Amino acid sequence: MKNYHIFLIRHGRTDANEQGMYIGTTDLPLNDAGRSELYDRLDRYVYPRVERVYTSPLSRCTETAEILFPQKEIVVAEAFQELHFGKFEGKCAADLLQDEEYRAWIKGGMDAKPPEGESVAELCVRTYQGFHRILLEMMQEDMQYAALVTHGGVIANALACFGLPKLDPKQIQIAPGEGFEIQINPQIWQQAQAFEILGVVPYLPEEADTF
Repeated sequence: MKNYHIFLIRHGRTDANEQGMYIGTTDLPLNDAGRSELYDRLDRYVYPRVERVYTSPLSRCTETAEILFPQKEIVVAEAFQELHFGKFEGKCAADLLQDEEYRAWIKGGMDAKPPEGESVAELCVRTYQGFHRILLEMMQEDMQYAALVTHGGVIANALACFGLPKLDPKQIQIAPGEGFEIQINPQIWQQAQAFEILGVVPYLPEEADTF
């Protein structure tokens, strides 16, 4: 049975990212520095060859996909939108430290959610559904390599929920325009809801020669 490769890539930088602001479902574009950084990565590194690019519906992701994978088919995958931070949307962590609801959420587990927002457990359920849909499409259309441009929190929690080896999402650091290669075996995915984490992307030029 074939294995299927998906490259999970974080979107480029926005003004809110630089300010340390929660912008889960807030639709902000890349800033000039973020666009420049992505083009610089294209000059210095090699991104994988893929047959299709999936992306979160938010503009910071769709714009990143267009920059990194020009002239490739881009398909919006609603399931991979960032966590909804509820009443904390648009606010900085430093300004919320005295908020009791914020402290309770930060200390909570997978089922804790911001007021009017979404829990990590709910995020994992919808990303599972999203991966399942992509895998079925790849199998049906005989695609072996796809990219998914999404958000840092989505990637970290997906790796923690489904990835092997197991990782702590709090220890996963993903720079803008970077990410991870995962390999999905349909049988293992069906039986254990797990995929294999193979490494990081993009590649150095000398590494790309082996891809």
